[in-house]
Amino acid sequence: MRFLWKYLSKFKKEVALAPALKMLEALFDLFVPLLVATIIDNGIEKSNMSYVLKMSLVLILLAAVGLAISITAQYFAAKASVLFASDLRKRLFFRIQDLSYAKLDKTGTDTLMTRMSSDVNQVQSGLNLALRLLLRSPFIVFGSMIMAFFIDWETALIFAAAILVLSFIIFGIMRITSPLYKNVQRKLDKMLSRVRENLTGVRVIRAFRKEAQEEKLFYKENITYTDAQKKAGYFSSLLNPLTFVVINLATVFLIYTGALKVSSGALSKGSVVALYNYMAQILIELIKLANLIVSITKALASCDRIADILEEKDEPATLNTSAVGNKEGISFDNVSFTYENAGAPSLKNIDFTLKPGEDLGVIGGTGSGKTTFINLLQGLYTCSEGNISVSGADPVDISSGERKRLFGLAPQKSVLFSGTVRSNMQILDEDASDKEILSSLKTSMALDFVEEKGGLDAVVEQGGRNFSGGQRQRLSIARALTGKNRILILDDATSALDFRTEKLLREGLFKSKGYKTLISVSQRVSGVMGCQKILVLDNGRQAGFGSHEELMASCHVYRDIYYAQFPENEELGRSEAFV
Repeated sequence: MRFLWKYLSKFKKEVALAPALKMLEALFDLFVPLLVATIIDNGIEKSNMSYVLKMSLVLILLAAVGLAISITAQYFAAKASVLFASDLRKRLFFRIQDLSYAKLDKTGTDTLMTRMSSDVNQVQSGLNLALRLLLRSPFIVFGSMIMAFFIDWETALIFAAAILVLSFIIFGIMRITSPLYKNVQRKLDKMLSRVRENLTGVRVIRAFRKEAQEEKLFYKENITYTDAQKKAGYFSSLLNPLTFVVINLATVFLIYTGALKVSSGALSKGSVVALYNYMAQILIELIKLANLIVSITKALASCDRIADILEEKDEPATLNTSAVGNKEGISFDNVSFTYENAGAPSLKNIDFTLKPGEDLGVIGGTGSGKTTFINLLQGLYTCSEGNISVSGADPVDISSGERKRLFGLAPQKSVLFSGTVRSNMQILDEDASDKEILSSLKTSMALDFVEEKGGLDAVVEQGGRNFSGGQRQRLSIARALTGKNRILILDDATSALDFRTEKLLREGLFKSKGYKTLISVSQRVSGVMGCQKILVLDNGRQAGFGSHEELMASCHVYRDIYYAQFPENEELGRSEAFV
C-alpha cells in the first residue's frame, strides 16, 4: 500500500473527495430505515396519510441528493483511477527505458508487456472500486449495527455476531487468494511469451510445418493459465455464498426475535422493519465488499509486480555528469563477462589497447561473443572481471546523454521506427539538418532508394516493414552516421548486403570519416580487413589481436576464417609460406 500512496500523491483532491462523498451518501442511506419506521408507526398505524405523504417526499429528496452525491463521487473516483493508471504507465515506460540489459534479460519482454498492460489495468480497476466502496461499505455495515443498537441493543447483538463471523470469512479468503492471483499473472506472462514467439516467428513455423506442434504448446500454456485462474476463482467464489448464508441466518433469527418482542410489546412494528432494513443494507454492502475484496486482491498482486520494476534498486546508476575526458582510445584490461545464470563465461580474458584514431575490426564465428563485446564496450553490462576504459572512463559510469553522443550504433538486427525517414535519421541528433542526413544516406548507399520512395518524408511503417532487409541495414548505418559520434559501431550491420554494395559502403565510410574510431563487427574477413587492428574471438576467448598481415602470420583461427572465405588464395598462401 505504501507504493500506492507514493504515486497517488499527485491526485490528492480526487482521492479525498471520492470516498468522502460516498461516506456522505452512505450517511443518507442510514437514515432511510428510521424514516420508514416513523412512516409505519406514526403514519400507517395511525391512518395519518398526510404524514405518510410528507415523509415520502423526504425519502424522495434523500434519494435525489444521494444520487447527485453518488454521481459526483463516481466522477472523482474514475478521474483519479484513470489519471493514476496513465501516470503509472508513463513511469513504467520510462523506468523500463532505464533498466540495464542484465535486468531486461532477467525480467523478459513478455513480463514487462504484461505489467504495462494487464497489471496496470488491474490496479486501475481495483483503485476505482476502492475509492468508491472501501470506506463506504464498512461504514454502512458498522453504521447499520450502531443504528440497530439505538433501536434495540439486545436484537443488535445479532448484527455484531454476524459481522464478526463475516470478517473472519472475508480476511481468510483474501489471505488465501492473494498469492494465487500473483501466480495467475505469472502464468499469463508465460502464455503471452508463447503468443509472442508464435507471432514473431510465424514464417519459420509455417516453413517447417510446425503449426500443430505450436498449437499443442499454446494449448498446454493456456490450460495451465486456466487452471491457475480457476483455482483462484474457486476460493474467491466462496465469498458470496458464505456471506449469503451468514446474513440470511442472521436475518431469520432477527425476524424471529423481533416478532416475539412485537408480540410482547417491547418493540414496535416500525422498529422491526427498520432492523430488517438495516440487515438488508448489511447484506447488500457485504456482497459489494466481497466482490471488492476479490478486485483489490488482484490489484494488490499486480501492484507488487509493478513495484518490482519501479522500485528496483540494484541497477548500476550512471553518473549525472559526464565521466568522459579528452583522452581518446579504448582499452580492455583482462576483461571477462558471464551472463546471469549462465554456465560459462561469454568472454574470457580479453586484453588489448586501441590507440586514438585507430579502427578496430572484430571477427569470430557464431557465438564467439562479438555482440557481448559490443554491449560491454557501450557500458550496457558491467564486466565480471577486469576493467574497460573508453576515452578515459569506465563506460558504465558514462551518463546516458554523453553515451548517446559518444557511440553511434548500427545494430545486428536493424530496427526502424514508424514515422518518416527524416524522423528515424534524427533519433541520435534531433537538430540534424537535411543536408547532413542526405550526406549520411549517400555514404551508406541508401540515398537512391530513399529518393525513389519519396525522399526524407518517405513513410516508414512499424519495424520498417516497407523496406527490405538490406535497405533497413543501410538506413540503420545512415542513422548512426547522422549523430556525428566519436565512435561508430557496426555490429554485423552489413550481413544482408551483397559483397559489391558492402565494399562500396565501406569505402564511403573510410572516405567520409565523420567519426574518430570505427568498430566493425563482422563474420566476413572483407568487413574487417581495412581496419588497423583486428580482434579475433574464438568461443569467447581472444585468439588474436593485430593487423591483417600480423594475424595471417600468427593466428591460425584468423587464417582458417580467411581461407574459408577466400579459398582461391589458400594455395598461394601455402606457396609463399613454403618459400
